[in-house]
Amino acid sequence: MLDSDHCWQAVCARDTQHDGAFVFAVRTTGIYCRPSCPARRPRRDNVVFYSDAASAEAAGFRPCKRCSPQGQSPAQQLDTLVAAACALLRGEQRLTLPQLAARIGLSPSHLARAFKARTGLTPHAWAAAERRSRFDERLAQAHSVLDAALAAGYSGTRALYEKPQAMTPAQRRQRGAGECLRYSIAPCPLGQVLLATSDRGVCALLFGDDPQGLREELQQRFAAARLEEDAESLRSWLQQVLTQLEEPQRAIHLPLDIRGTAFQQRVWQALQRIPKGETRSYAELAGQLHSHPRAVARACASNAIGLLVPCHRVVASDGSLSGYRWGLQRKRRLLEQEQS
Repeated sequence: MLDSDHCWQAVCARDTQHDGAFVFAVRTTGIYCRPSCPARRPRRDNVVFYSDAASAEAAGFRPCKRCSPQGQSPAQQLDTLVAAACALLRGEQRLTLPQLAARIGLSPSHLARAFKARTGLTPHAWAAAERRSRFDERLAQAHSVLDAALAAGYSGTRALYEKPQAMTPAQRRQRGAGECLRYSIAPCPLGQVLLATSDRGVCALLFGDDPQGLREELQQRFAAARLEEDAESLRSWLQQVLTQLEEPQRAIHLPLDIRGTAFQQRVWQALQRIPKGETRSYAELAGQLHSHPRAVARACASNAIGLLVPCHRVVASDGSLSGYRWGLQRKRRLLEQEQS
């Protein structure tokens, strides 16, 4: 049974999330609408609610021509069209904006606005990011960088090197080939912690529930590297990490070997500038970096150096905790320690 007060609040807010949950009809006009209808709001005493369009029509009301309550809303129709555009952009054929708009059935300007409102990117940028993502997925298993590039939809490797990166595609494909990484594991207030170092500094600081799981995560991140457990030589650095976990005010400064794309490194540098005891939202960081919150969130999720590259200091726009590679309980504990 419908809650009239709750339904009226949704109508007043023009809440799109309630579209499809009910319709409201206006006795004085004989018209029924969806909750998000942009038309002028009627008087409450003239409104009656129905669970669906069929019930409203059975009561003698006719559908609003502006919000089309018996089918998809205009916003839902655009959602469907943008999803269709994304599917086309995932294909091998490279489409210009006019070509894509013609296939979708919208004007180029209308498609561009709707697409950016829903994805945060232009169709061209979205297609480039999707192609790059496919390339990254294939890179580790490919016989060569060229093979991965062609499989991802590139015509060659030139585009991969046009923008500066911290690691070249070949280096990323090797994932530590030829290196020996030393690591040590110890109990900590968050369960278990693994510290791994290269010749340049700390390359991984991982949290987990058991040592074997941490070894597997390290091996996955640096699949081609030789891993060597060395508790003795890393004892001092690991003790500094444990001290900071217990006493966040005693910040440590260890050399870091941060590996990632140029954009990921920009995000991680921004994380290091967040003062201890404070947080920033994904949207705030995206604004600073002229990017999108989802891109910032992906970079945070790719961070291999917990605590020292403090991705735990990034929260949702409403202040709630969201998205932490090593679990929200650990994220909450770290923030509580720093803010106490």
